[in-house]
Amino acid sequence: MKNTTLKNISTYIEEGIKKSYTYQEYKNLVSSLLADGKSTGDEQSEVLTNYSMLNDRRMKRWDKTLKINESVSNRFSGTDLDVTWVVLSEGWCGDAAHVLPVLNKLAELNKGIDLKIVLRDDNKELMNNFLTNGGKSIPKLIIYDNQKQEVVNSWGPRPSLATKMVNDYKEKYGELDSQFKEDLQLWYNKDKGANIAKDLLNLL
Repeated sequence: MKNTTLKNISTYIEEGIKKSYTYQEYKNLVSSLLADGKSTGDEQSEVLTNYSMLNDRRMKRWDKTLKINESVSNRFSGTDLDVTWVVLSEGWCGDAAHVLPVLNKLAELNKGIDLKIVLRDDNKELMNNFLTNGGKSIPKLIIYDNQKQEVVNSWGPRPSLATKMVNDYKEKYGELDSQFKEDLQLWYNKDKGANIAKDLLNLL
């Protein structure tokens, strides 16, 4: 990758961080927009608002019930880090509603992790540098080294096992239907963030 490209990506990340949200601020934003019948993002529709309402409840539930495995907790808390976790997201995204609470719990374990959430539609240039198979899939986690001011890794939009489920289903049926999406939500509920934590441990 050319230095100019690296410089541009760092610039986009720094710009995104300046207008980012903490996890609590992000949740407050989603809730306040819902009070006005809106969702985050450029597109507004009843469908997206309904998704946001469902996701608002999901995040609140995960915040109350999510427990991080002790061995995972020890690994995260015992690792010397100075990074910003920049997460591209939107309130209507179902995967984000399951992923963000886990990222928040993990970030809380290490003072060297600063979790910042940026809205995809407000950070188009940044999103375009972290596409998944050409698409603007979210959530997308960008791991940014604060000292070196460079990206050291990225992750998302789904945990590895969920990604395999999606790819296998698409290969067999061509597209993701409502039944698969329901099955995916059930998988998230059963997994309880374990696969996300394992994926991120491998990126430490």
